[in-house]
Amino acid sequence: MKYIIIGAVAGGASTAARLRRLDEKAEIVIFEKGEYMSYANCGLPYYIGEVIKDRNALFVTSATSFKLRFNVDVRTLTEVLSIDPTAKTITAFDQRTGKQYSETYDKLVLSPGAEPIRPPLDGIQNEGIFTLRNVADTDYIKKYVSEKKIKKAVVIGAGFIGLEMAENLHELGIEISVIEMGNQILAPLDFPMAALVQRHIRSKGVNLLLESSVVGFKKMGDQLKVKLKNGQELITEMVLMSIGVKPDTKLAKNAGLKIGPSNGIWVNAYLQTSNPFIYALGDAIEFLNPITKQSMPTYLAGPANKQGRICANNLVNDNTQKYHGAINTAIVKVFDMTVATAGTASKHLTRSGIEHLVSTNHSGSHAGYYPGAKQMSIQIAFSPKDGRLLSAQIAGFEGVDKRMDILSLLIKGEGSVYDLTEFEHAYAPPYSSAKDPVNMAGFVAENILTEKLSVFYWNEFDKVSAEDILLDVRTEKEFQTGFIPGAINIPIDDLRSRMHELDKNKKIFIYCQAGLRGYLGHRILKQNDYKKVQNLSGGYQIWEACESELTEIKKSTAIAQLV
Repeated sequence: MKYIIIGAVAGGASTAARLRRLDEKAEIVIFEKGEYMSYANCGLPYYIGEVIKDRNALFVTSATSFKLRFNVDVRTLTEVLSIDPTAKTITAFDQRTGKQYSETYDKLVLSPGAEPIRPPLDGIQNEGIFTLRNVADTDYIKKYVSEKKIKKAVVIGAGFIGLEMAENLHELGIEISVIEMGNQILAPLDFPMAALVQRHIRSKGVNLLLESSVVGFKKMGDQLKVKLKNGQELITEMVLMSIGVKPDTKLAKNAGLKIGPSNGIWVNAYLQTSNPFIYALGDAIEFLNPITKQSMPTYLAGPANKQGRICANNLVNDNTQKYHGAINTAIVKVFDMTVATAGTASKHLTRSGIEHLVSTNHSGSHAGYYPGAKQMSIQIAFSPKDGRLLSAQIAGFEGVDKRMDILSLLIKGEGSVYDLTEFEHAYAPPYSSAKDPVNMAGFVAENILTEKLSVFYWNEFDKVSAEDILLDVRTEKEFQTGFIPGAINIPIDDLRSRMHELDKNKKIFIYCQAGLRGYLGHRILKQNDYKKVQNLSGGYQIWEACESELTEIKKSTAIAQLV
């Protein structure tokens, strides 16, 4: 059996290695149009920022080593130009020799990845404007930064790679501006969680411009002028375009393979394309999201590597293992913070017409009495019918990764908030609390589901009329440092003795700093015949972060109007 694999990074290399382990006698040929195979794509920003100092550390293996260990014919710097599914041949171009030739296959695997979106903006071809997708891009950017002694840079796009690049360039002492067309960073997050991270980014001196889009560039000697749609102009020395990627489907389209509704290569549950002898995986394919049941691509290395193993199993064993899709579990370091997400954000659940509830809690990364505990914020979305977990988002400074892995496993396994309440974690004071943050997330959600807690959200203050009571149950000192307009202050420890000051016939909207004291106040009042009580989900902390970020956006708009 002869297998040809197109693309030798995450998915392609994983497929080839598994194929060899399953079939020692198969002929396996990998084509890679780039110079390198199986490199750490996710590590590229950290090499540019000199966190990773050894360039060789980026490479999982070389073509020579891979060939020696797995007996695979690896042909780098060789681009596959076309596929003939009828003849079962491919046409390749060897960039070293300039020669074009054909190769036959029994089964073919497409792993071409994705390509950066580079819109046709005026001046985008100017020197100093980059995208980052591969090792060649990395080398070019790193050399440019060093030789030009860059002091100012603009990053366009506040997704995962954009923020990683902003951080790493900032660590080199470069003044950074980040431009994002949306009203928040990191599109997979909901606005409240993004707001927490945005405030942290601004605290580092980064100029973060939201609801701003670029319309063009102009070269001015060694500098670049970045023109924004709102009339603003930024002067910089280099630009990193990171506005997203799209599936590389050129070969598939030209071969007549089916393309899905999200413009990725269509595959069935076995990663088989519309042609039974051609399989596909990685960034180039689309697959049904397990939660929304909508077809979508997933641009993550983890799923691509796992797909490689499944694909190889199906190539050898004639479709015996199904791929069940990805819930897009992802994590990113943003300066001192860590942000993670899994499942489908509340805003996307709403757009998909999926009924859900949301809860937010703030907890310490480990026991508060053990030194160094740091706060993390967890937001989960869940079904109001059975408590099934639909998404989780965490922003914090320590321990975010292990909590997200727990939540991701439960989301993928269709677990519920009730599973969170009973989750048994490894506990010792340096690592957690007796009630872990994921337990606390489950407790809050369970209280909502069982109607022991009624919540309202930061953007629902239009529910609060002049006749209603907005009750702040924080301490007097906390109240004096900042409060929500219209609130009265009765500290939680005084509430039982002062509840007679509150009208039982009025609606009472309670809040505290993080949500816990508000919940206690809610329970006290409800059990004393106050019927209309709601607690602010996530507390003053979430409200203040969101309002602060909305103010920053308004400031940018006001500045633009003056230009």
